[in-house]
Parts: sequence; C-alpha cells; structure tokens
Amino acid sequence: MIAYWIAYHGRLTAAFREHLLMLGITLFLSILLSSGITILIMERPRIARWVVRFFGAVYAIPSLALFAILIPFLGIGMKTAITVLVFYNQFPLIRNFLAGFNAIDPALIEAALGMGMTETRMLLRIKLPLAFPVIMAGIRLSIISTIGIATIAAVINAGGLGVILFDGLRTLNAVKILWGTLLSGGLAVAANALMMWLERLAAAKLHYDVHVKEPDD
Repeated sequence: MIAYWIAYHGRLTAAFREHLLMLGITLFLSILLSSGITILIMERPRIARWVVRFFGAVYAIPSLALFAILIPFLGIGMKTAITVLVFYNQFPLIRNFLAGFNAIDPALIEAALGMGMTETRMLLRIKLPLAFPVIMAGIRLSIISTIGIATIAAVINAGGLGVILFDGLRTLNAVKILWGTLLSGGLAVAANALMMWLERLAAAKLHYDVHVKEPDD
C-alpha cells in the first residue's frame, strides 16, 4: 500500500479532492433547499407530514436507480450525482429540522410573541438556537450519507474516491480496493467525529445561554 501511495499519490489526492468538492457542493445546496422548505411548512403540520413522507419515499429508492432515472435528462457526471445527493439529503435534513423546531416549548414562543418579537427575529433568536442541536444531528446524518452515496456515483463518471474503489474491483486489485475503502471510510469517520463534537459544543452553549448567561433585554 505504501508503494502504491508513493507511485500514485497524485491520483489518490485528486480523487479525494473531487470527493470533498462533491460533498461541499451537495451540502450547501441541500441545506439551502431544506431550510427553505422547512420554513414554508413548519407551521403547516399536515403539509409537513406529506413532505417528509415524499422525501422518505425518495430516500428509499436505490441510488443506482435514481442515477439511471436522471441520466436521460442530465447526462452522466458530477451534476447528476449532486442532483441525486441533494434529493436524498432532504429526508434526514427536513425531518430533523422539523423535529428540532417542534420540540421547542410553546410557552417560549408565546412569551416571545407577547414581547412583540417579529417572526423573523423569533426564528433567529429563539427557534433556531433551541433547535440547533437537532439540526446539527440531521446535518451529520446527511454528511455521512453523502460520503457513501458519492462513492457509488463513480459508476456514472462523477469522479471521487469511488473511481479508485471500483477500478480496484474491476481489475481485482486489492491495493486499490483498500485505498478506496480506507479513504472513503476514513472521511466518513472523521466527518462523523467532527459533527458529533460540534453537536456537543452546540448543546453545551445552549445550556450555558439558558441556565447561566444573564439576558440582555
């Protein structure tokens, strides 16, 4: 494995960068879309349930099948992969976003309304900070899911670490298989650890703000 790294480290690092690029673009678009959808449906429980069910059904479709459905419209490559990944991410993101907002004590919302807070100010200063730990959990799940499915996206010429892994499977090259598995698995483990640390940090800050810090108003 060390000899392969010395000989082909440029190829491995390029595939790793492509994977990170796909992950970054997917997460940005996924969070942007899911945030907008959540804001639109969070006060409409019936619509929210149907939206979650719809994206749950999408999430249940095998990734290769969804790639195949979109190839006639978008072609092969990273664009199709990112589109599929964004759709997949809506289920864990919207579900957790809604769960975080729905878990807020209604008495806090009533108190904020009684103080004359606007909906925007209440969202930014009360709802979002209180829901943030659950939101972070949803983002963590979407990151891990994206890393895994982005590996499979190599079959439609999307690039990334899946290229190394599938090339190893095609040629029965154990070293390529190990490097592809090690890098993709290591990225998922590292991302999971980082997000869990951020979740604990967010929860600790929320506990401090609620129980220790004196209010400014």
